[in-house]
Amino acid sequence: MGTILAFDFGIKRIGVAVGEMMLGQARPLLTIRHEANDARFAAIAKLIAEWQPDQLIVGLPLSVEGEAHEMTARAQRFAHQLEGRFRLPVALVDERFSSVDAEARLAEKGQGWQQRKETLDAEAAATILQGFFDTRPQ
Repeated sequence: MGTILAFDFGIKRIGVAVGEMMLGQARPLLTIRHEANDARFAAIAKLIAEWQPDQLIVGLPLSVEGEAHEMTARAQRFAHQLEGRFRLPVALVDERFSSVDAEARLAEKGQGWQQRKETLDAEAAATILQGFFDTRPQ
């Protein structure tokens, strides 16, 4: 039980979402737009201090067939760095189609392409976290 922060890891941006285990609902929070690791982890440290999560989730990018590729290893490394720096449990969650689902949801809300581009990564993180909530045992 408690708060969870979820991350949609990317080379240029990291989408972040938050949710409560008890409620089982995720919501987009923000997008970290720093490329330098120091700046990224400083932003994440602020979020962890603010939200005090009990667990972290990182989206695991896989091919459509479920196979690992270059970004899979990068996301795994990011997850290990989170665990090492913040001493919180980190779970990797299959993120296949999360960006597609997130973009469709934003389009349904009437957001134009420019608006969707600004919020897509955080929305994808919320999709990843919601998938985690939806598949956990009750």
